[in-house]
Amino acid sequence: MSENQVVVVGAGPAGLSNALALKDARVQAVVVDQAEQVAASWRARYDRLRLNTCRPLSHLPGRRFPKGTPMFPTRDQVVEHLARHASAERIELRLCTAVHRIERDDDVWAVHTSAGELRAPQMVIATGHQKVPLIPDWVGRESFEGEVIHSYDYRNAEPYPGKRVLVVGPGCSGMEIAFDVTEGGASKVWLSARTPPNIVVREGPGGIPGDMLGVALLHFPPRFGDVLTRFGRRRDLGDLTAYGLPVPEEGVFSRLRRTGLAPAIVDKEVIEAIKAARIEVVRGVESLDAIGVQLADSARVEPDAIICATGYRPGLEALVGHLGVLDERGMPRAVGETPAAAGLRFAGYVPSPGQLGYMSKEARRVAKAIQHELRSTGSRPERQATVAAA
Repeated sequence: MSENQVVVVGAGPAGLSNALALKDARVQAVVVDQAEQVAASWRARYDRLRLNTCRPLSHLPGRRFPKGTPMFPTRDQVVEHLARHASAERIELRLCTAVHRIERDDDVWAVHTSAGELRAPQMVIATGHQKVPLIPDWVGRESFEGEVIHSYDYRNAEPYPGKRVLVVGPGCSGMEIAFDVTEGGASKVWLSARTPPNIVVREGPGGIPGDMLGVALLHFPPRFGDVLTRFGRRRDLGDLTAYGLPVPEEGVFSRLRRTGLAPAIVDKEVIEAIKAARIEVVRGVESLDAIGVQLADSARVEPDAIICATGYRPGLEALVGHLGVLDERGMPRAVGETPAAAGLRFAGYVPSPGQLGYMSKEARRVAKAIQHELRSTGSRPERQATVAAA
């Protein structure tokens, strides 16, 4: 067993952002993660992946990407950015260490891990809101004889030349994967959209990143942002109703505020593939049988493979579900600098335009709040934290 000041659970973008912000505030944090390397979830994503948000808004706190990095960094560039700063700034990492449960014990948190118990007055949970892949439990799913995978397990189009592929989910990943398998030689590609998505072009006129406008519009009422983004969609993409992608009644910012769902941020080439019928947009999945899929409009498709870009759950129940800090969706009731319980905070759970940039700003607020609480209780924020197995 060991005593520490702050334990951060999660060595992804949110966890490392918080560890670095705490370091800047002269509070040493111990970062615990079950993976063998930092940024494990990013390392596992598909080859084509780029940030949907631009380089100036997507870096760790006060630590920009190197000169020469493209406007929208690739998966590998993001991983390198995270790993380099974790190593160079000597963030204390305890990798290959699973955190099973967190409990309150008097005035400290007891963290039960695969390597023993850690104790600390301050906790930051930063495992991410996209942790546990979710595949709907469709009727007949077990009888389908083709391949069914989640987008988390998709890497590239190499397995799919000449095959018929159904991609379920019209978000960022779904649209990009549908385009990837189309480019990779699939004989037929369907994109299933139960709910028409809001669509934002990754790079607008003059090369202006779409998320720059999105971040600015967060400071205005949602309906104002809805009007501007609808205008931008019509200008950039035209009317997509005939292709199965009508403009939703609920705008980008209203939906984001109500549900936390971000728009589909895509390159124009994806939409051009839909207009050229290289990708066919179909209705939502109702059920599966041995060789096919029944859709919501009574149509039927018979894919060889189904790739489910159907989202994630945060998967926090085993960790903190007994503490009463989660809502009915399994999301934290309080996030950021606002503690969910005394000395317990959740970071990285707010979907936002410029996601990594938002995490960095949030991390600085969290660090400031923790620094203040440690000082008010007589702790020394500058004390080096150490970890030892029980």
